[in-house]
Amino acid sequence: MSKTYFSKATFTFLRQLARNNNREWFQAHAPAYERHVRDPFLALITDLQAPLAKLSPHLRADPRKSGGSLFRIYRDTRFANDKTPYKTWAGARFFHERRREIESPSFYLHIQPGGCFAGGGIWHPQPATLARIRDFLVDNPAAWKRATRGKALGDSNSGANS
Repeated sequence: MSKTYFSKATFTFLRQLARNNNREWFQAHAPAYERHVRDPFLALITDLQAPLAKLSPHLRADPRKSGGSLFRIYRDTRFANDKTPYKTWAGARFFHERRREIESPSFYLHIQPGGCFAGGGIWHPQPATLARIRDFLVDNPAAWKRATRGKALGDSNSGANS
């Protein structure tokens, strides 16, 4: 049985926020944010805990409202030319349990009107880590092709040589 997390109301709220990106509007509509964006995303994060643990016991889907997998709605405007206070998207990261100690890949899920996507990888690796990744790919091109062109990614030509 499949479960729906995000609805038309999720995307309606995010579109309205993009048109009314100010503190007064957001404060008046905070319950709609919680009901249509935050709470459904936290439910999805909770439900992803078991599947991620099967993929790797080191991956974490942390459903806390603050400090967990869900990115906060507030933008950091300190050094930005754009001073709008709120993100007009919602995102979550699913990370290695030791992410603060070691450089490690993670998964990312992004919800935005007209631009939802999922991704995985390592964000801004240090030069030594980046060199190890590149060396592995050069030394193991077949593994890279399997990882990026397999049936799990929806490639109908997964068996083709390319």
